Amino acid sequence: MKRNPLVSSSRRKNRKRHFNAPSHVRRKIMSSPLSKELKQKHNVRAMPIRKDDEVQVVRGHFKGQQTGKVVQVYRKKYVIYIERINREKANGQQVFVGIHPSNVQITKLKIDKDRKKILERKAAGRVSVKDKAKGKHTEESIAATSD
Repeated sequence: MKRNPLVSSSRRKNRKRHFNAPSHVRRKIMSSPLSKELKQKHNVRAMPIRKDDEVQVVRGHFKGQQTGKVVQVYRKKYVIYIERINREKANGQQVFVGIHPSNVQITKLKIDKDRKKILERKAAGRVSVKDKAKGKHTEESIAATSD
């Protein structure tokens, strides 16, 4: 059930917002889950994809192939191009095949100071939620509200 009156549940409006989204919003939409090892290491589930990350395709026609480096993040088309994933055109030219970031898994992150800060911030948020036992009522909270 929709609780926030400022958020639409209309399919039409959501599609419009998705396909007319500005670049900074598209960056967030174009996130990929991290591999099991990276999840354990950084305590983060997913990250917005970027150019020099190494990824593995886990869904679609190219799934299961070896890992490849992201060559380009094409925000306008909501796709990424990966190093060895290409096809041949009718004239023999090789072109990259666009793959949506939700269909890949990040196996190696390119970490700079900004990315490190994002990882730390996300991990801190997850730790604080774990400590609180989100959504659970305690004896104290119930007693405080009934007074």
